[in-house]
Amino acid sequence: MQVVVEKESESKKTGGVFVFLEQTQGTLETVSLEVLGKGREIADQLGVSLTGILLGENLEEALKECVLRGANSVLVGESPLLGDFTTEAYSKVISDVVKEHDPDIFLVGATHNGTSLAANLAITLHAGLMAHVVDLDIEKETGKLLGSVPGFGGNIVAVCKCKKGRPQMATVRPGIFKPLPISESRRGIVKPIELGALKSEDVKCRVIEKSVGESAEISHAEKVVVAGLGLKEDLNLAKTLAEKINGILAVSRPVADKGEAPKDLVVGSTGSSLNAKVALVLGVSGAAHFSSGIRDVETVIAINSDPNAPIFSQADYCVTGDLFKIVPELVSELESKGGATQ
Repeated sequence: MQVVVEKESESKKTGGVFVFLEQTQGTLETVSLEVLGKGREIADQLGVSLTGILLGENLEEALKECVLRGANSVLVGESPLLGDFTTEAYSKVISDVVKEHDPDIFLVGATHNGTSLAANLAITLHAGLMAHVVDLDIEKETGKLLGSVPGFGGNIVAVCKCKKGRPQMATVRPGIFKPLPISESRRGIVKPIELGALKSEDVKCRVIEKSVGESAEISHAEKVVVAGLGLKEDLNLAKTLAEKINGILAVSRPVADKGEAPKDLVVGSTGSSLNAKVALVLGVSGAAHFSSGIRDVETVIAINSDPNAPIFSQADYCVTGDLFKIVPELVSELESKGGATQ
């Protein structure tokens, strides 16, 4: 069944929850769908509408998906000037939209583009901004947006709120929330954005060439092996184990800080949150800033030489012993069985 959209050009103040829907060549970024799903939950809590803002070119399929995944309406701006993201052009269009519709809350995925956009908008709109939140909620007494923000290298998570200005803004870390499934029964309204004020001189930067490299999507991997300092800077065991289970390698923050692995492999409040079916955690102590990254894993298997390691309180299966004896035996057993089949 195709989603039915009603085109409406009349603008009016709508309030409610707004979400910036980032897309690349007509395909929505996963984090935008994640934020849209959380936005639907918050809008339902407040009893208000959920509106997406979608800018770019050739957006028909993307805007339909936004409605099918929970948006009541989508404000769409299509122009060659918006084909590639530029902070200046996108900020100009969106700041005008926000001033016109006066949303209560505005959520943005914490991508490189999203964080640049949100910072610019917060200044332009004189709005409060909570950056890189790892959770969102509504304060029951006031209806204010609450954002959980890691601090001090992830050692604490502070609950924040915007005291002044509208809208209340937050950038949301990728991999934290889950997108709503597509529902063919959902209906929504498409509202074209008037772009008459957007001029070519507003696009001060132009994309001459794009180079897209591969990066590890640890947030969405089904099987993950997480390496900690207990491996003593030797990640080969963890890499081999990850290969044998057809999984992906991730690390704790201290391992990345020592330069042993890239930052995009970090698990925890200063990295990514896992949504895996199984995670094997090797030599990680399990401090609070790490544990927040594995709370949504279905099955956690922890191996650590310290029987009192905090990670054992969060694991479903706990193994105490020498990693350099246990992991090779596990690899050998997997090899004898032809690797993991499930």
